[in-house]
Amino acid sequence: MSRFVHATLQASNRLRLPGPSVLPVAGAVVGLYSGLAAGIFANLIGLVTGLTFGAAELAHTLRRSQLLTLMEAFASAKWHLEYAIIGAPLSLGALLLARVIEPGGPRDEVKRRLRLLALLTLGALSLYYPLVALAALNSVFGHSHALSEEIPYLPWWLMLLAPTLGGVAVGRLLRDRPETHGHGVPEVVRAVKSGANVVPADRGLLKLVASAITIGSGGSAGREGPIVYGGAAFASTVGRVLGFSRKELSILLACGAGAGISASFNAPIAGAVFAMEIILREFELRVFSPIILASVAGTLVSQGVLGEAPMLRRVPYELVSGSEVLAYAGLGIGCGLLAFLFVKLLHGVEHFFQGRTRGTLSPWLGQKPLPFRAGLGGLCAGLLAFVSPTVWGSGHDYINLAAVGKLPFFFLVIACVLKLVATAITIGSGGSGGTFFPAAVIGAMAGGAFGTLVHYFFPASTGPSGAYALVGMGGAVAALNRGPLTGMMMMYELSGNHDIILPLMVTCTIASALCHYLIERKAPKVPSDADLLESTPVHALMEHMAPVPAGLPVRPLADLLLTSETGALPVLDTSGEVYGLIQVQQLREVWSDEAMYPLLVASDLARKLPVLSPDADLAHALRLMDQEDVDALPVAAASGIATRGLLTRVAVRRFLFAQHATEHSQGSTPVGATEVTR
Repeated sequence: MSRFVHATLQASNRLRLPGPSVLPVAGAVVGLYSGLAAGIFANLIGLVTGLTFGAAELAHTLRRSQLLTLMEAFASAKWHLEYAIIGAPLSLGALLLARVIEPGGPRDEVKRRLRLLALLTLGALSLYYPLVALAALNSVFGHSHALSEEIPYLPWWLMLLAPTLGGVAVGRLLRDRPETHGHGVPEVVRAVKSGANVVPADRGLLKLVASAITIGSGGSAGREGPIVYGGAAFASTVGRVLGFSRKELSILLACGAGAGISASFNAPIAGAVFAMEIILREFELRVFSPIILASVAGTLVSQGVLGEAPMLRRVPYELVSGSEVLAYAGLGIGCGLLAFLFVKLLHGVEHFFQGRTRGTLSPWLGQKPLPFRAGLGGLCAGLLAFVSPTVWGSGHDYINLAAVGKLPFFFLVIACVLKLVATAITIGSGGSGGTFFPAAVIGAMAGGAFGTLVHYFFPASTGPSGAYALVGMGGAVAALNRGPLTGMMMMYELSGNHDIILPLMVTCTIASALCHYLIERKAPKVPSDADLLESTPVHALMEHMAPVPAGLPVRPLADLLLTSETGALPVLDTSGEVYGLIQVQQLREVWSDEAMYPLLVASDLARKLPVLSPDADLAHALRLMDQEDVDALPVAAASGIATRGLLTRVAVRRFLFAQHATEHSQGSTPVGATEVTR
């Protein structure tokens, strides 16, 4: 036994745990916290809604002696004790293994990552069970599940006052954080697209609170955007602490975003597809395992907190005849046009409230503080809620009513139009929230109305209006995000009906293609980042500097590095050609050992790297940086110039940021504040 233990310890000390093998585990941990965030967010919305509907009902509930109901809610809650039985020993075992592994060299990084992931798992377990208890409490005293029945009984003054005060509170909360405006998804897309992969965690928490206030007080917005932003913010923080590379950070951000969608809709496949299609924009084998594990973990946690009941009632529908495909193609055209109108109206309302529209009212509003503008938007949403109750909150309660065909034709038409207008006003005026749920409601109302007409004229060859409501829901989501796979898989998973997949494929494809064409055709021709990188030569951004000779000693080399602006210098070889690069980080291993100073020169510490041509484009330079996993590359001497150069990733980012700032000042933005552009 002694020899066996000794051999086991020796084997553990030889353990190597590189980044790619940790990434799936990190993705699963991020998924756990995204699911927890979805549960916290849903309960925050329920809390704000309960406060909106009045604390008097809470006292009335207690007077009716419903403590027995509360005990039944606790007893029926999904506690899932197996999570603690499995997760706690694994985490404690990882902590023990981190202590057993002998320190030194790359093993230090292994120990640090194991310890952090184990502690995060234990933290998730410690949050899960109190959150389940809170959900059980909220199911008895909250108002988050029967809004369609309770809204008609709200007093008129509360329907006006609650969204107004909610808008004022959100405006006050976000007035000093303009970067948190929008609905969350474009900010994550921009972070991944730029390569920065930085979404601050404090902004994620702030966005969750602000969106809970907006939705709970009656503002027309969805809950998925803040969850996507919050999950990506947590993933960004964890990935940077773990020391992941830029590519791994991008995958981890997609894990957080996909797990947020999975937890919000109880649809793990749709969340994984969303992460790959919308956030990461790639379907490679290396991204599958972390994203899928994150979606599964987020869904498991949200099912325990929010319940396992599907968001949509499982209603059996089927394709009545082959000719019905033509009707679904027409529905796809309608959903594409609706999504295009939604995007344009969102931008128009934003510009109006920001004072960028001609006239007298818009400039006057632009001078008002954000709380005033957001409160005015909430008041407008409250007024529209008098006409259609679907305007209140996310409005997803009415999707089930449309799916079973219980809503009349004129109600569906009015709800579609007013939900579109109210969401644009709520978010465009300064409110916080997502657009997935409102788009789903708009699509369901439009599809139900379209299906009612089609079934009225062709009753024998078409299905009921509920089938068109479900397909319209997927078509609107696909068109708004220009993601047909996300719309298809989301509705296929939520409906649980295999027969609906053919109509979904037709409608989602046509809707997303049409919306993409209309936006690209109408949008100003702004060069993309890829166009800018391919058309800009390296010598336009390179920094000219004298290279370091190969035989320069360590002491003067350190002085040059510490005083250089980039913290990196090109190094020559013995023949006078550029050999590679030396950075400040490479001095850390020898800095504390002064006995090594006389023995080392610049060529000993330099890393051999590909040398860029001054005429090469920036896209080629960034590809080389990604291949070598560095932030700078040396540049060869241009003709007639004695000095060499250095190109850094920071310089490229500054260049792109300057271009975006110029375009924004001229009124054209590559990624809008309220949409995801492809």
